[in-house]
Amino acid sequence: MIHIPVLFHEAMEHMAPKEGKIIIDATLGRAGHARGFLDREAAVIGFDQDLEAINSVKETFGLVQIHDNPLIYKNNNFTVVHDNFKNLAPALDLLGIKAVQGVFFDLGVSSPQFDDSERGFSYRFDTELDMRMDQTQELSAWDIVNSYDVETLSKIIREYGEERFARRIAASIVRNRPVDTTGQLTEIIKQAMPKKAREDQHPAKRTFQALRIAVNDELGALEKGLNSALEVLDTGGRLGVISFHSLEDRLVKNFFKAQEDPCICPRDLPICACGKTPKLQIITKRPIQPSSEEIKLNRRSRSARMRIAERITTREVGEW
Repeated sequence: MIHIPVLFHEAMEHMAPKEGKIIIDATLGRAGHARGFLDREAAVIGFDQDLEAINSVKETFGLVQIHDNPLIYKNNNFTVVHDNFKNLAPALDLLGIKAVQGVFFDLGVSSPQFDDSERGFSYRFDTELDMRMDQTQELSAWDIVNSYDVETLSKIIREYGEERFARRIAASIVRNRPVDTTGQLTEIIKQAMPKKAREDQHPAKRTFQALRIAVNDELGALEKGLNSALEVLDTGGRLGVISFHSLEDRLVKNFFKAQEDPCICPRDLPICACGKTPKLQIITKRPIQPSSEEIKLNRRSRSARMRIAERITTREVGEW
């Protein structure tokens, strides 16, 4: 299946790429959004921890290694870094870039990752448990499923999958070890859940999401990535995030709010004394969602939510 970038036109409108701007595509994938930024004459720095994605983009765009660094590739105004976006600030230091005019995140798993039967992201295929976005890291879904105790497994499935039958599923996993494949895991989850609970959606959906988030530390990396983006974003630059589930969206929403109004002083205080100054202005008061036409063309876009904020000059202490 061809990867279709989600909310493409809306992203181009709000990120406003143009000549003279540097935009970071923090989740490069197959460069769907990055290509749009490049077509509008912006310089693009793309990050991805998935080597398969990096190799695909290298071949498509004719990128070559620079700085004698096997993690950085470039062709004209397109630079690609094989690294997690949580490390974007030190990577920019290495490139000699002090500030950028946009940072864009398209979170979640790309279609090529879901559709690759060998990666273990999907319950549609019976393959080895993996789910690693960075295939060089040691921790995989197999390690979590086969070594974590019931309490830890239950917490992961409950908190990251928002699965109400987390305890039952975790206990069933532990009883049925070893669990080596996605097919085995899917069947264990099905048997652990009440019949009625299996009717609304695929019974393994929430547990697979939870394991993927845990394997890749997705929420921890996102929090670090947002803070790094804020660190490198120029005044007037845009920070855009597309999320695909409530945990991501809630984290982004709260981060934006905290950076727009960080003051902790009592409201009856005549002037701000806490010294916490706003760094962002929220542009999208409500998240942008795909149109019905886009959802018809790409069903995987239906849960997408995009939030945009703009970097502002910090306020002086004592001003409201």
